[in-house]
Amino acid sequence: MSNAMFCFQCQETSKNVGCKVIGVCGKTSEVANLQDLLVYLLKGIAFWGTRGREMGVIHPETDLFIAQALFATITNANFDPDRFVGYIREAIDRREALRSAAQNRCEELHGKPCPETGPDWATWKPEAYEIDILLAKAAQVGVMADEHLDEDIRSLRELITYGLKGTAAYTEHAYVLGEDDPEILHFMQDMLEATTNGDLSVDELTGLVLKTGEMGLRAMALLDKANTDAYGHPEPTQVYLGVRPGPGILVSGHDLRDLDELLQQTEGTGVNVYTHSEMLPAQAYPAFKKYAHFAGNYGGSWWHQREEFESFGGPILMTTNCIVRVKESYIDRLFTTGQAGYPGCAHIPDRVPGEQKDFSAIIELAKTCPDPIPLEDKTITTGFARQTVLAHAGAVIDAVKAGDIQRFVVMGGCDGRSKDRQYFTNVAETMPDNTVILTAGCAKYRYNKLDLGEINGIPRLLDAGQCNDSYSLIRTAQALAGAFEVSDVNDLPISYDIAWYEQKAVIVLLALLHLGIRKIRLGPTLPAFLSPNVISVLVKNFDLKPIDSVEEDIRAMMAGN
Repeated sequence: MSNAMFCFQCQETSKNVGCKVIGVCGKTSEVANLQDLLVYLLKGIAFWGTRGREMGVIHPETDLFIAQALFATITNANFDPDRFVGYIREAIDRREALRSAAQNRCEELHGKPCPETGPDWATWKPEAYEIDILLAKAAQVGVMADEHLDEDIRSLRELITYGLKGTAAYTEHAYVLGEDDPEILHFMQDMLEATTNGDLSVDELTGLVLKTGEMGLRAMALLDKANTDAYGHPEPTQVYLGVRPGPGILVSGHDLRDLDELLQQTEGTGVNVYTHSEMLPAQAYPAFKKYAHFAGNYGGSWWHQREEFESFGGPILMTTNCIVRVKESYIDRLFTTGQAGYPGCAHIPDRVPGEQKDFSAIIELAKTCPDPIPLEDKTITTGFARQTVLAHAGAVIDAVKAGDIQRFVVMGGCDGRSKDRQYFTNVAETMPDNTVILTAGCAKYRYNKLDLGEINGIPRLLDAGQCNDSYSLIRTAQALAGAFEVSDVNDLPISYDIAWYEQKAVIVLLALLHLGIRKIRLGPTLPAFLSPNVISVLVKNFDLKPIDSVEEDIRAMMAGN
């Protein structure tokens, strides 16, 4: 195993500079370097994909593979080196098939062999798929491999890449539910190709960053449609946080179809199904409420899982990120599926077209396990997605006009282990009683159990769901702008105080920047992959702000700053 890596794609990166020996997330240098090589090879697919498309050569399954592979590289999703060797092999096989088709088509069009051979990322193949050979190559292609690359160019390339990773996650979830948009997949190839273009200036790359935000917003809309068409629009729901008698399966992550199929397969078996962390908002979808054994939510934020998974006692299904280092006490009870993976844990294979995934192994194990140990005995409310909020737009508008609601604060995003994230709890506790918090994502676990009360029957905390539901917050703001007859959402009494952790949060930020949202506060730290000059551009053009003290930020937000 190599003892060298460099990764700075998440908020918890070491010293807010970069992880160089092992990831704070638990990712080994081996996995980090294999991920770098995989992204490098995806740029090779993009090289042939962008050129082939101009000649009518399109491989839809390969287009989707790029999204799936990018998804596997987001923080806390997949820690399994063997899986990444498999991704790398498939990337090269798909690249070569696309290259051959593109070159053959070129020859057909021009009547002579195509002279294009392509750069290294479009042609390199290993002598064998042995991990040492792959790691040797990976050491040459990582984020910091080109020591002479301008730091602003590197920063913008990485910002685009991480935005693409977030877009890929949203897009793959939508495709799983049968919603597709080839233009999003083709855009990913265009942008991967752009990150290899040495002729693009800082200004040109900045424009592509905003274009990435635009396409990320499109991916969010696609997923929103997929989820709501399949399972209905979320509705306000009281979720029980205790346990029921009987064994259970705990489901975490973001993939609603996995949950759906598991609920179908466990019906009548005596096994209860609980949500954990990011899966909590599934409790608000009408389609899942018909299952009597859908028992409630167990535990809190993702970073508590080492203790909570241990006490749960039964099997756990990780449908996506976020996985943390798995303890020996439950490694034989943790199952992964989709793009998630962890060495030593059983993996549920992808579904065969026309069939469901086979969850029989996890169900049979659950039947042999003890009942979960209760952690608490209370309820919380989720499900305030855009349909619910907009259905009460009249009451909201009346409360604003009457001065009863002075400010909305969007406190969406991610949670994490840092003590600095207590800031978001303190903001929620300290905000004046005439403010309403709009949230989506697991950042809410910092404050969703606080008793913040109501304003004229409107809860002061409106939880729209998980990070996949951030689109609801955007649509809510746009609809309020229409209701208040303002042409610019920045004129609304809405402030943005965003917690970020990984790449899905990055694309949400880029989507907000694309929409022209200004004065976004971001924390607990600014991304390490943003160079000082790039930060200056974002501050100048969008008034992007690092979080400050709780008191200073609340004062500024209440003043509209």
